[in-house]
Amino acid sequence: MKKLNRKNTGLEEKLPIKIVQFGEGNFLRAFIDYAFQKLNKELDFNAGIAVVQPIERGLINMLNDQDGLYNLFMKGVKKGEEIQEIELISNIVKGVDPYANFSDYLSLAKEEELAFVISNTTESGIAYVATDTKEMQPPSSFPAKLTVLLYERFKHFKGDANKGLTIIPCELINHNSETLKEIILQYIEDWKLGDDFKNWLLNNNTFHSTLVDRIVPGYPKDEIESYNAQLDYQDNLIVAAETFFLWVIEGGDDLKAKLPFSKTNLDVKIVKDMQPYRTRKVRILNGAHTAMVPFSILYGNSTVKETVDNSFTGTFINKVVFSEINDTLNMDKDELNSFAEEVLDRFRNPFIKHQLSDIALNSISKFKVRVLPSLLAYVAIHKKLPTHLTFSFACLIRFYQGMWQGQALPVKDSDEIIATFKEYWESKDYNKIAPAVLGNESFWGEDLTKVNNLSEAISLALKEIDENGIENGFANFSKQF
Repeated sequence: MKKLNRKNTGLEEKLPIKIVQFGEGNFLRAFIDYAFQKLNKELDFNAGIAVVQPIERGLINMLNDQDGLYNLFMKGVKKGEEIQEIELISNIVKGVDPYANFSDYLSLAKEEELAFVISNTTESGIAYVATDTKEMQPPSSFPAKLTVLLYERFKHFKGDANKGLTIIPCELINHNSETLKEIILQYIEDWKLGDDFKNWLLNNNTFHSTLVDRIVPGYPKDEIESYNAQLDYQDNLIVAAETFFLWVIEGGDDLKAKLPFSKTNLDVKIVKDMQPYRTRKVRILNGAHTAMVPFSILYGNSTVKETVDNSFTGTFINKVVFSEINDTLNMDKDELNSFAEEVLDRFRNPFIKHQLSDIALNSISKFKVRVLPSLLAYVAIHKKLPTHLTFSFACLIRFYQGMWQGQALPVKDSDEIIATFKEYWESKDYNKIAPAVLGNESFWGEDLTKVNNLSEAISLALKEIDENGIENGFANFSKQF
């Protein structure tokens, strides 16, 4: 097969760079890049994307090797009908690795037509790192990198009010844009970048919080031959996704004019308040995902579909969602249950093999954002622990031990978090491990040993998991809590 590149596909004309995108992973390529491709094709939006690799190891070399091209396979079931679409995504103009070529990164700030910054650097990506400095090439954190880029743009265009950017972070934390802006302002103060730059940032750039919703399993490694058979070119960056798509962005008429998605059939909602959409989606869909991953991997499943189809793990996740998560949400129960049923149907999509190991990335920060609020709300309402969410929490802690039945577990997190868990597990004493983990405020934002009976419950669950496995261990645990 021919190599996938612009010459072989006849797509050599490059679009002007209007978007800088932090992140080159599966989700952004199946969601954001797809969305802007729709604007380009249907409304002649004429927007090229420069993709920035936000961490030292990434896919930029692979992306550049294919001239930014890749195929997106979207599969699903709609009204009983099977749907499959294949889209050759062609709007990525260049990939930039700031660790390998920092000057190339800074040059993005000087692009005349640049208008948008998009990001998805996972929940842990929008973070303040006090050791980052403006002299670093590049700073370590995403907000620091963005501060450097914005400052370079401010200097290059001499504070031109018309050269501000529309900044749309897609990380799954609440008030993501406000948090990002606060951190940037902190760097402005730390680095003494001056009031003129600060005022330009506040008056000529806009920040918009978002909610994104699409299940993206990513590279279909188990079925790659059948995927490749449908293509004319060798593609090493195929992305598989469901057909469902929802993007909720906070903004007004100005943003609707900048992003005319209303003239397409793509479900992009630009609204004044996205909180109702966010709470429902993060607690139910993302919460179910995060709650199931360690629990289901330890049980022996490898995909989301296997998890919901299995009689034991499927029943467990149903209880997590309908009996514990939905019970804590102050919304119409019929609407919540209807949304939850739709989510579980999406999990059962026969075309999507969503590997649990792929969802395991940064599970600690994900649990804090997606699951812990439901657990704590349940305790506040019922004055007792939710049995399934508590056991899921114990599975998370057991997962970070790193080994299970002689096999390495797919733990993917920061070196610091992994090292901390290694230290905790050295004691092999569940009565010490549980309070040590729960009391780590850097993980959870609070001291969870103060939650009544939680340390004792986690300690018991850990003991049951190790001695009796997941199914029997849960049966024994549930009799006591």
